Amino acid sequence: MNRKASNATPFLVGFFLLAAGVPCAFAQSATDDKKDHDMSAAAKLLPGPPADGSFIPDPVYPEPYDPQAQLDIYGAKHMNPNPTGVPPVELGIRLYDRGAYTPRPTWLFGPKDPVHFGFMSYGDLRIAADSYDNGNGKGKQDVVAARLNLDMDLALTPTERIHAFARPLDKNNSFTRYVFSGTDKDKFIHNFDFDLDTLFFEGDLGQITGGLQNKAASFDLPIAIGRMPFVAQNGVWIEDAFDGAAMSFTAKNIPSLDVSNYDITFFAADAQVTTAAAAGSKNGVYGVSGFADALKGYIEFGYGYLKADNGDLSYNNVTAAFTRRYKGRLSNSIRVIDNFGQKGIPGQAKTADGVLLLLENSLTPKYLKLAEANQSNFVPYLNLFAGFRSPQSLARGGDAGGVLRNTGITFESDGMTAYPTLDATARKSYGGAGGLEYLFDLAHQIVVEGSVVQRMSGNTLGSQYGIGVRYQQPISPDLIIRFDAMKGWLQGQKDIYGVRAELRLKF
Repeated sequence: MNRKASNATPFLVGFFLLAAGVPCAFAQSATDDKKDHDMSAAAKLLPGPPADGSFIPDPVYPEPYDPQAQLDIYGAKHMNPNPTGVPPVELGIRLYDRGAYTPRPTWLFGPKDPVHFGFMSYGDLRIAADSYDNGNGKGKQDVVAARLNLDMDLALTPTERIHAFARPLDKNNSFTRYVFSGTDKDKFIHNFDFDLDTLFFEGDLGQITGGLQNKAASFDLPIAIGRMPFVAQNGVWIEDAFDGAAMSFTAKNIPSLDVSNYDITFFAADAQVTTAAAAGSKNGVYGVSGFADALKGYIEFGYGYLKADNGDLSYNNVTAAFTRRYKGRLSNSIRVIDNFGQKGIPGQAKTADGVLLLLENSLTPKYLKLAEANQSNFVPYLNLFAGFRSPQSLARGGDAGGVLRNTGITFESDGMTAYPTLDATARKSYGGAGGLEYLFDLAHQIVVEGSVVQRMSGNTLGSQYGIGVRYQQPISPDLIIRFDAMKGWLQGQKDIYGVRAELRLKF
């Protein structure tokens, strides 16, 4: 389309010049009339230009320019390769995709929650060579064992998926292994199991209902249903997989109480709940778990009722924890687990009727030559515990170790073999573990630890003392090597020891 030529008249031109000139004239007049300027009373008007030396010289940069030296100012940060690269099985929407997507189908949950199909399979393979004597009377054991963790993830939409997990190389916590010496000398023992350990659906009920109504989601309500894993308080309170359902109210806040963020999760299960307090595959559990950022720290809390196959072994379990950093140096966590309400089997001791107190402490030294380069890399720690009567987690998987697993490396099982540990049950016991952890450049780790277990009245087992050492480092972005050694002195029992080396390949 042709544009028309301008037909501006002299009147319009003059009007434009008048409109532009009048504000300028008033501004100049106001400037001329106001000789004194308002300024801070603390400021001093100089009579002339500043004298020489009033300002420091401009910076001088050496030549040639060194870009790496400028990056080193910020801790020599650099790009790291993806630790797993591309998953070995990847269909549909990829993990590291680029560019715009074609319009997505909407037949599942509607236009507001379009289909975002993608399937991936990934995990890690662990191979460990152990030599140990765990004091069970079988003598020295030399074994190589393997564990394969295989995750399978089917994404339906950006917020909904079906997830499955399997461990094909172990069955009932007995791992595929070759025994060089011990009770099964020169013997290959295979325990292949292709059953699914977890299979569950998870998504956001707010996104689903919004999509079905063709409206933007008005709320967030994450849900999960199926045989699902559940971990709370770093696995201290719950670390298990069971048949059930859960829903969470997330990212809430209470300004009047200075709670900047909190989550609450309700969960229920009717089978496959594991606890040392009650054997059985039909154990159920019902409870609530949550956390809150408040009181300049981190609060965790929970309540659960474990309904055992044998009703006399059912029990209530309540927990609370508070974590905070003090003076920028001391990190402290206080955790309490209380079991109550178990009737118990007549003539037998109750299995879940105790209280467990855990104190976890780590220190960032202020004056230490070894830590001058990066003080946060050097971490002395001291973790203490006291278990009254028979405390229990609400639920713990068979290979999750004892409730003291996080107290120290001498309490931590490798989850593959019968590698020895000190008594990690905390039953009528008290003690702790103290050690030094050095992380070098955050790519290597060494830990040296000493630990002790003392007994309370009513526990006839003797005292235990242990030392442990760990070193691990990555060989490549996908491969990690780790070495462990421990020695335990058990009063009234045979001493224990173990050394092991492990390769972990992530894919």
